Amino acid sequence: MGILKYAILGAAVAFGIKQLTKKREDGSSVLDDLTEQSPELIDKVKGFANQAMDQLSGYGKQPTS
Repeated sequence: MGILKYAILGAAVAFGIKQLTKKREDGSSVLDDLTEQSPELIDKVKGFANQAMDQLSGYGKQPTS
């Protein structure tokens, strides 16, 4: 049963890689799009992480009055 599970997992990974690298009519692939947009995506993720850290840093503090 373990070998069957790994064979199915390997087939799914191979299919995913094939779909990511398959060229479209314009000659680009999904992977090309992701590598071109990665700096923008990284900036968005950093902004989200900073926002989450700001929210968590205030969590649990007692308000002073």
